[in-house]
Amino acid sequence: MQTVLTGWGRTAPSAADLVTPAGTAAVDRLVTQAGRRGIIARGLARSYGDAAQNAGGTVLDATSLDGIGTVDRTTHTVSVEAGVSLDALMRRLVPQGYFVPVTPGTRYVTVGGALAADIHGKNHHLEGSFANHLESFTLRAPKETVVAEPGTETDVFWTTAGALGLTGVVTDVTIRMLPIESSLMLIDTERVPNLDVLMERMVEGDARYRYSVAWIDCLRSGRSLGRSVLTRGDHAPLEALPPRRRSDPLRFAPPTGLAAPPWAPTGLMNRVTVRAFNEFWFRRAPRRRLEHLETITSFFHPLDAVQGWNRLYGRRGFVQYQFVVPEDAAPTVRRSLERLSAARCASFLAVLKRFGPGNPGPLSFPAPGWTLALDIPAYVRGLGDLLDELDRLVVEAGGRVYLAKDSRLSPELIPAMYPDLDRLRELRARLDPSGVLQSDLARRLQLL
Repeated sequence: MQTVLTGWGRTAPSAADLVTPAGTAAVDRLVTQAGRRGIIARGLARSYGDAAQNAGGTVLDATSLDGIGTVDRTTHTVSVEAGVSLDALMRRLVPQGYFVPVTPGTRYVTVGGALAADIHGKNHHLEGSFANHLESFTLRAPKETVVAEPGTETDVFWTTAGALGLTGVVTDVTIRMLPIESSLMLIDTERVPNLDVLMERMVEGDARYRYSVAWIDCLRSGRSLGRSVLTRGDHAPLEALPPRRRSDPLRFAPPTGLAAPPWAPTGLMNRVTVRAFNEFWFRRAPRRRLEHLETITSFFHPLDAVQGWNRLYGRRGFVQYQFVVPEDAAPTVRRSLERLSAARCASFLAVLKRFGPGNPGPLSFPAPGWTLALDIPAYVRGLGDLLDELDRLVVEAGGRVYLAKDSRLSPELIPAMYPDLDRLRELRARLDPSGVLQSDLARRLQLL
């Protein structure tokens, strides 16, 4: 089992050459001249596994492609280079009245990485994933350069969404931004006693809330299995702000935050500490509180307030595991939580969300139904067997595991989880007939 160690982006045992291009011409040269082990692009290295690793080959550091254009206020679009982070984009555009259309749990991912993973957020049930909000992008592949739009070069567009860099290097993207009136969120929060009630509440609120997410206490069992804190809301309109904020409603200056210690005891995240944290987190939430204000950062990116928070798991690190199962496979979520609880698996972060319709990309993760994401300390006894069992439950339910977070999935399960891989291979035969675009993940899971 491969695990995340003391930070994101750790190279594989046989290190790759990390190169930083100076402009798009350099990207073309690096892609066409890659060696036998090929090349893969990397953004800010927030993938939890080996999607942006290439042992013995080349990794292209795309963060130097960091230009941001001017917003077209008629179409609400902005063109940016693919190495721009969501953090930089938000710092530039939130004060101008625009928010990113989709954000994961951290701002520190690049636009190119967001497309490569076809990231999802708390609004997928209504607004889909990142690729749904793109006007176009430029893809530089070994054989040709393509400007892809949803209506032209359709196969390139949708196959690249979620393909984890295996169709080419994205150099620029045009995004439809979300107009907002303030940098605050109007939120409803409530404690939920168990999983059944939680799922009922989430289904009932699908159409009423743009954003919806539930934190779950994975150590509970019996009648309180899946007790949760459910948080839902939308961007606060100007009239919802207190008078003191209306003079500067779009103020946005996320704090840098405290730094986690460079080391932490391996056993810091154990059943005792996580149980105590879970009890605190559940009790601190209001039983029910309607329409209270939160900042964008506290609602979307709470862990960004602690620099290097992943180090709290110690040198052995943690495994991030996320799956989606269809709407009618809700019992699989219950069985998964029962397995985790029975194993006394101390997942500090367990999040349940709803997904709406998925995209046609053969490696795009979201599909209609339920998605559960877990952070689990890597030293948990029997963790490999437990996750293998969860994999089988997911496959039996017609679901899949998120490859951008994977580090240990068996390749034998890939055809059942992602049955349209031949479309990716067909496009690569056109764009990359020599197999230049490679990664450790692609080799491990036999994707190509």
